[in-house]
Order: sequence, then structure tokens, then C-alpha cells
Amino acid sequence: MPVYAYVALAIAAFAILMAAEFAYGAWRGRNTYGLADTLSNLGQGLISQWVSVCTLLFQTGLYALVYGKIALFGASGWDTWYGWVAAVVLFDFCDYWLHRVGHESALFWAAHAVHHQSRRFNLSTALRQESFTEVLGWPFYLPMAVLGVPPEMFAAAGLIVNVYQFWVHTEHVGKLGWFDRVFSSPSNHRVHHAINAPYLDKNYGGLLVLWDRLFGTFAEEREPCRYGTLTPPASARPLDGLLSVYAALWKGFVSTQGWRAKARILLGPPSGLPSPDPRASAPPGRNAVAACVLFLLVTLATVILLWNSDAIPWLLAAGGTAATVAALDLAQRLAPKEVEAA
Repeated sequence: MPVYAYVALAIAAFAILMAAEFAYGAWRGRNTYGLADTLSNLGQGLISQWVSVCTLLFQTGLYALVYGKIALFGASGWDTWYGWVAAVVLFDFCDYWLHRVGHESALFWAAHAVHHQSRRFNLSTALRQESFTEVLGWPFYLPMAVLGVPPEMFAAAGLIVNVYQFWVHTEHVGKLGWFDRVFSSPSNHRVHHAINAPYLDKNYGGLLVLWDRLFGTFAEEREPCRYGTLTPPASARPLDGLLSVYAALWKGFVSTQGWRAKARILLGPPSGLPSPDPRASAPPGRNAVAACVLFLLVTLATVILLWNSDAIPWLLAAGGTAATVAALDLAQRLAPKEVEAA
């Protein structure tokens, strides 16, 4: 069964847990969900899965190529319980650096920003995944290939680290004592998503927050968090979320003279990017039922794609990606807007 089939199975579990979080928040009078925001979050997650199937070369292909050519150790040495633990920790370490560069370099932030755009923080935010980070970030994981971690184990370790991070996207779990000092936790990850000045560019660890403590990027949650990005997209429509920072990056690149200065625009901090051009907002939608039905149809199509990802031709997957973006754009235009929508 392909790795993506496990993602398809996880979708049902994610839906149940999100429903439970919504019900708990409503019961406690602390609802953290809004329809337009949730559809935006989950829509970006669906798009990311379609894009990942279209970019398998960057997801695992180049890793497998390097592994086959220059792996220093055989696969048998990794196929033990401690080998699996080491592979997961190695993946988390590599992911820490990719995540950190994703905040400190404008080129990488353009890919990662979509994950941070929601002004709410709940389990649906965890599924607001970026679509292009792996296309840029695959070299960060090559040390694992050189050390001989088999491609299948690499993919499984990545799945473990990424699925772990689902539960830390919630406001309903407080501080957890010693656990917060070792692992990524809801408290630690709230800080990571916050735009409060003391919290910016902190707590990158996906599984372990020890990396942040070791490399000086840790911050403890001490004040209420405000979420989103310092420069929010113009709307919750899919392409605004995906491409708004790329547009600012391109604007800065073409308006800058000299290749050294252009390189600083690409590789320097995102704070150096120009503001995006303003444009009029779309009128609010009024058909929540139609928006939800359309979204569920796209979700069903995505599950079918993931379950059959090994057999679907690339052109069909690419066409499905375009159709998914168009359908989710329509769903977002149909959904009633709330002030907090990202």
C-alpha cells in the first residue's frame, strides 16, 4: 500500500478529532472554528496532497537516487527498533533546519507562509499544509540518504513526524510540565504560530523542542497568542494563500538592481519583501451548504487519488490539481465570511 494511502486513511481520523474539538469548544464556550477559515485550511491541505502526487521526484525520487549512489551504511543496520527511533529523530533534526530556513529566507517563506495564514488556531490549522516546500527543501533530508536510511523508512519517518504535529495545533490543551521542555506541544506550537513580537521565529521543532533549546530558538508561552501572518493574504481563496508571498518576492526581485541585491531579496529575511499590491475583496458568499457539499466532493476525489497514487498518470493528477484549486476557489466564494477568516 503506498504511503499516500495511509494519508487517505488518516483523513477520517482527522475529521473525527476536529469534530470533537469543535464540540468541546462549543460546550466550553470557547469555539475556535469558523466556516470560511476551516474550509480554507482544509482546502490548502487537499491541494498540497494533489501537488505532492505530482512532485514525487522531489518527495522521494531524488532521495532514492542519492541513497542508491552514495549510502554509507546498509539498510539492514537500520531495520531494528533503535534504527527506527534514530530515523525518526534524524528526520526531525533535518526538518528543524528546513522549517527554520522556511522562516528566515524569503524564498522558502514564500512556500511555507500558507501554513501560518489562518488567524485561528485549531486542528484544522494543522492540515493547512504548504504545497511547494518539498520542491525546494529536499536537499535538507539528503544526510539521511547518505547515512543509509532506506527510502521507505525515510517516508515512514516523515509520516510519523508530520502526523504527530496534528494534535499540537489546539488552544484547548494547556501547559504540560516536563513534556513541554522536551517535545513539541500545544503550548510550544501556539508560540510558533503567534505574531506577538517575542514569539516571532521561535519553536521550530516538529517532534522535539530540544532542537530549539539547543540552537537558541525556544520561547515559552507567557502571554496570549495572536495568530496569522504579519502580511496577510488578500482573501481566503486558494491562490491568494499559495501565491501572495511569491508575488511580493517577484515584485522585489524585478525592482532591485544588481544580482547581489537580487540574491539578498531571495535568500534574506521575509521582512525585506515589499508589501503586496492591494485589491478589492470579493463579496461575501451566502451559501454555506453548497460550499460544504462542494468541499466534500473534492475531499472524496482526493481520497481516491491518494489511494491510487501509484497508478494515476501524471497528466491526470496535474489536471486534477487544477480542478481541485478551481473547485475550492468556488467553495470559498460560496462560504459566508467571518472577520477572522484567513
